[in-house]
Amino acid sequence: MIERLEAPALVVVDMQNDFVRAGAPLEVAEARATIAAQRRLLAAFRARGLPVVFTRFLSLETDNLLWRWSPECHPATRACWPDHVRAYSDAPTPLRCADVIDELAPAPGEEVIDKLGYGAFHGTDLDERLRARGVRSLVVTGTVTQICVEEAAREAFHHGYATTIVSDAVSSFAPDLHVATLRNFAMKFGWVAAAHEVIAALGRPA
Repeated sequence: MIERLEAPALVVVDMQNDFVRAGAPLEVAEARATIAAQRRLLAAFRARGLPVVFTRFLSLETDNLLWRWSPECHPATRACWPDHVRAYSDAPTPLRCADVIDELAPAPGEEVIDKLGYGAFHGTDLDERLRARGVRSLVVTGTVTQICVEEAAREAFHHGYATTIVSDAVSSFAPDLHVATLRNFAMKFGWVAAAHEVIAALGRPA
């Protein structure tokens, strides 16, 4: 059970076309079922004037270790290449594959952190941006639960942010790893709560 959140920011991890859209090379089909919860959280944070941050996983276009573990990033497929455009079966027109999905599009002025790996803090200025806004706690949503979501949330713990993963706003292609990750995180790193609990902990809009 989480208490009232202190100076929170919402971090939406990698809800990009190449992960979420039908037929995407890195498709996490379950991610589409989390869109409604994430939209409720976005609306709640925006109504209260609280910071919202999006992360985008970008693939290097030259040989690197990620090509071994995510071979879809190789030039043959170009998953999450920044300027690559792709057609998806649930989109009427081709889309930039690394962009955040239209349903969760960042509002003007909201931060977008591009990362060349799994962690939202590693090799980025996310910590500096959060501290500049006076952020003290993080609410984390997105995909994939046991990879980039977990990495971002654990990094947040080590940077001193009280962190909550939103159980119905994260997703995975592996149900067993999804469950295990949330259980482990709640044991040693932070809180796990449903979207309605997080919204209640925010308090009423001013």
